[in-house]
Amino acid sequence: MEFKEKVVFITGGNSGIGKATAFAFAREGAKVIIGARREQEGEKVVEEIKKNGGEAIFIRTDISQEQNIKNAIQEIVKLYGRLDCAFNNAGILPMYKPLHEVSVSEYDDVMNINLRGMFLCMKYELSQMVSQGNGAIVNMSSVNGLGGSAFVSGIYTTAKHAIIGLTRNAALEYARLGIRINVVCPGAVPTPMLDVFPSEIIAGISQAHPLGRAATVEEVANAVLWLCSDKSSFTTGHALAVDGGLLAM
Repeated sequence: MEFKEKVVFITGGNSGIGKATAFAFAREGAKVIIGARREQEGEKVVEEIKKNGGEAIFIRTDISQEQNIKNAIQEIVKLYGRLDCAFNNAGILPMYKPLHEVSVSEYDDVMNINLRGMFLCMKYELSQMVSQGNGAIVNMSSVNGLGGSAFVSGIYTTAKHAIIGLTRNAALEYARLGIRINVVCPGAVPTPMLDVFPSEIIAGISQAHPLGRAATVEEVANAVLWLCSDKSSFTTGHALAVDGGLLAM
């Protein structure tokens, strides 16, 4: 029970990697708070966690809305008195377009959710963690945050690079305050987000990994738990690739 009695906030915890991470934290004894926009899906995850003996609640959270995030952190602290770990996972993957065809509004949408939303989550999570003197944050980037791809939108890649920069800088700012901040960078993972790609493209991307397959959501969840755990107590400012060897090529 690595995270027994720990309070963990997961954005986008109602599906995909966030959902798998919520289950994994709950199995390890954490009090899990799922923040997401789709309430029905979020409550189903909470119900399943409780059926398996875990503890979880859902707080509707739109990370594009500052007050939404502020309210969520305040509610968590009111209920539990602290925030031990946060996994800032929520984001969007836009349909691929060549850069010259991307509209300014499409650019703004991706940056507003994937980057500004990440900043807002960190802002209010860090405010609480500073006051309590400890904490661990893991941000969601992508293998595209460490490179690029001809099959993925350039604005998505831009936001994911920026998340790594934001993470590394914050890790240095808060290192002496007992707060560790890292970022996980998965390769292809079969989640609903990949539905923007045709099935043949998804298959091709998966096979491109040296291990010959895509990652499972559980494999990424395991990396997140490690980064939040005492096992990684000397790790901060790190971008952990969970990419099946993709970046080694």
